[in-house]
Amino acid sequence: MMGRRVAVVGVGYSKVGRKTGLSQRDLTIQCVTAALADAGLAASDVDGYCTVGGEPLSDAHMLGMQPLSWFSQAMMAPAFSYAAIQSITAVASGQCDTAMTTRIIQQQPTGEALRQANVAGPAPGGPGQFLAPFGAGSPTQWAGLLTRRRMFEYKETEDHYAAHVVAQRYHASMNDDAIFREPLSAEDYFAARYVSEPVRILDCDYPVDAGSAVIFTTEERARDLAQKPVFVESAALSSISELNFELLPDMVRTAPHHCASLLWSRTDLGPGDVDCAQLYDGFTFITFEWLEALGLCGEGEAGPFIAEGNTRLGGRIPTNTDGGACNVGRRHGANFCIEATRQLRGQCGDRQVVDAEVAVWTNAVGPFAAAFLLTA
Repeated sequence: MMGRRVAVVGVGYSKVGRKTGLSQRDLTIQCVTAALADAGLAASDVDGYCTVGGEPLSDAHMLGMQPLSWFSQAMMAPAFSYAAIQSITAVASGQCDTAMTTRIIQQQPTGEALRQANVAGPAPGGPGQFLAPFGAGSPTQWAGLLTRRRMFEYKETEDHYAAHVVAQRYHASMNDDAIFREPLSAEDYFAARYVSEPVRILDCDYPVDAGSAVIFTTEERARDLAQKPVFVESAALSSISELNFELLPDMVRTAPHHCASLLWSRTDLGPGDVDCAQLYDGFTFITFEWLEALGLCGEGEAGPFIAEGNTRLGGRIPTNTDGGACNVGRRHGANFCIEATRQLRGQCGDRQVVDAEVAVWTNAVGPFAAAFLLTA
């Protein structure tokens, strides 16, 4: 990283669940309060604020973070990582010393409510006008498209996806923060319905109300705080095309490949140094692509690599050790930063990766992506 060395010093969640009745402000208060307590900081110690899903000036004032030296509202994707990379850059460059970074997300309409909204709404413009008449307005449709392409190019099978889903649920069974903790079998996976064949409901992250907060500060400040510092070794943000998943020039080598090359170019570490990986899983195939893009396995080899047990605890590269967003809920990437941090602190109990010193966490796929390398 250029400039000052940056560390993660505080992480926290709100109450997470379906139809919690909590407002955006409720979720913000809960996750920020938890992150401050984790770091041993007061609100007045924070002089930077970046949020996806909140409102930085109102939130900071409500929480007692005044005055601010820097703030931003991260409206662009990819999800939490866009706010994280802004905060890291602000601290590294000296725009602020301590940055609160949040992702506030609320459950979106699903099923019949979403269908009715699409039917009743106006016809979309742009590329959407060619998709909506055929019912292809949901991310599950492009997920099915990209998954099918991987199956064709790399001879992946649904058995490979089943192995991934079962392994993630195994990790979730040891995580008190997970919503789904009951063990799954491959038979359970194949009994789950398709939502956009070959994507099954168990391949999709789980919509929830959630607030997630991460605090970044300088190495100097981090040394005096409550938690063992976790350092940002490298970070990368990448875009390879317009914001359209259906028109990607290559549907198996998307933004994660360019993003990973940037990540590794900014550090002396390499794939062989990584002890655990927390890889975005909005849909199952995304984790597969990140494994390959980061060089954690060979191109086209993610399916067999996972089926052999390499991504389970005790395997070559334990992956999504919190259970992933399919089990902890759609925290939009923030959970991967938080799990990577806790693994490097040694705070994960039964799911702890032994002697973890280097972790990678990622967000997104397709047109854009982000990746971060953290060290203990």
